[in-house]
Amino acid sequence: MSGAGWSRRRFAGLLAGAASAAALPAAAGCGGSPDASSAAPSPGRTAPGASAGSAGRQRDAAGPRPLYIGTYTSAEGGGRGIGLAEYDPGTGRITGRGVLTGVDDPSYLAVHPDGRTLYAVSEREAGAVTAVRLADREILGSRSTGGAAPCHLSVHPGGRWLFSAAYGSGSVAVHPVEASGALGERTDLVTHSAPPPGPGQDGPHAHQIVTAPDKGHVLAVDLGTDTVYSYRLDEASGTLTEVARAGTRPGAGPRHLTFHPAGRHAYLANEVDDTVAVCSYDPGSGRLTVGEAQSTGTGSGTSYPAQILVTPDGSHAFLANRGHNSLTRYAVEAEGARLRLLDTVPVGGDFPRQIAFSPDGGLLFAANQKSGTVSVFHVSRDGGLRPAGEPFASPVAVCALPL
Repeated sequence: MSGAGWSRRRFAGLLAGAASAAALPAAAGCGGSPDASSAAPSPGRTAPGASAGSAGRQRDAAGPRPLYIGTYTSAEGGGRGIGLAEYDPGTGRITGRGVLTGVDDPSYLAVHPDGRTLYAVSEREAGAVTAVRLADREILGSRSTGGAAPCHLSVHPGGRWLFSAAYGSGSVAVHPVEASGALGERTDLVTHSAPPPGPGQDGPHAHQIVTAPDKGHVLAVDLGTDTVYSYRLDEASGTLTEVARAGTRPGAGPRHLTFHPAGRHAYLANEVDDTVAVCSYDPGSGRLTVGEAQSTGTGSGTSYPAQILVTPDGSHAFLANRGHNSLTRYAVEAEGARLRLLDTVPVGGDFPRQIAFSPDGGLLFAANQKSGTVSVFHVSRDGGLRPAGEPFASPVAVCALPL
């Protein structure tokens, strides 16, 4: 692994400090292994890709919903595992429910399409991915990613394959998902050896891996090589075959990609040069074409775009900005082909590392790394954002996964 690259990625978490990374409330059962007598969040229903806000906007009136929070356990003032919480779909209020221990540095989380199994990366030199059965919070085992510092993972919509991206080694891996939700031995490992690293980079840094809406192609975003790689997935063998590459402008540092619901366009957040880009996508070939860089609305100060999301109806997009500590609002126009900058909204925390919609799209959650908080916003149909009360304290919060 490149120590310099990984250090740059994690520096904010290491600076968070115990004072700003407040622990979950003691009354919520914070401690070691979850207490079986405490109220456990029920997995309930969840649509495939729920963490990306792909479900409809009908509110679920069935009561509290589960929320899982990723953190760095090795950072000063960090968490002790995966944070367990619940949120009220109507008010957005979060209530802590303890910690699931046994997973080191679970900095990114994803859920199986059937809602029964949670997956977490272990962002360490010897990278791993771990499966957790949600019914009883039983850890089903871990598997090596074959790469250093995995920072993102996702489940194929068919539910049979788990993908992970390793920042430190610039590689992506595939693991089979067994009927129980547990993970099998790795079926593929691809390292981004070309093109050469971009300006200021010391090597490839895979930051995201996601399935395209056509379900047959998998795209990997690499910050170090300024490239988005398109792979064809062999669903029988769990192997990836590269079919296309899309380069950004040199030094852009692409971090996160999200698709418009129509599947013909995607939006790319560039961490290093503080821009976004609209991309066109061809489902037949898997080829992505990156458009011109656009403003994030954060001005001349230092800001690092983190994650970009599109509302379930495809009408608006939101971008998390670390440093500027805001959410940029865009109107999505021309059937997904254009982003129009509206404004920026204060996120109510420090260094929003990741954002996610509730499954109905009515709430937006922001995990604020430096302040150790999760902010919640009501999302209106016209793209408005309204804070849902005070942010929830959670140590070095770097990922919020509402189900």
